[in-house]
Amino acid sequence: MSYNNNPYSKATNAYDSNAQSNAGDQRELEARVLLKSNRMMQTLIDGWDEQPKDLLEETLKYNRQIWVLFYDTALENKDEDRPNDLRSNIVNLANFIFKREMEILSNPEKKKLEILININKEIAAGLMESVKNNPNPSQNTQPQTSQSQSGQSTTDITG
Repeated sequence: MSYNNNPYSKATNAYDSNAQSNAGDQRELEARVLLKSNRMMQTLIDGWDEQPKDLLEETLKYNRQIWVLFYDTALENKDEDRPNDLRSNIVNLANFIFKREMEILSNPEKKKLEILININKEIAAGLMESVKNNPNPSQNTQPQTSQSQSGQSTTDITG
């Protein structure tokens, strides 16, 4: 797939442009995007029986695109001032989310969305707290995690 036809590349470029032009701090934008995804998932849960099937796919795709960006940033920005364990936690959390979304798509149950909502909420809270505590925002920051919620082994990203 060429770069121009890759929807994730297009999303990354759009995200980066929007973050730079419309947000005072990228962490705040990331938190807001995660919370928007949560609102979409909660709306889906609230109207589960009445919602069309394609709404589930659209909602999970939106969430997945957010986490693809986090995942790619964690893998590609090795020279930033983020410790390897933070980057590894982000990769592991993203992998858990990708796996969970595939489980939801293969066997849809509204209760399965709750863990995704909780993860997004906790990451968004951490991002907003770091914005509040850091009066000098820096570009290209990532969500901070205290531990991997997936319970999976860690991924070595030092390579």
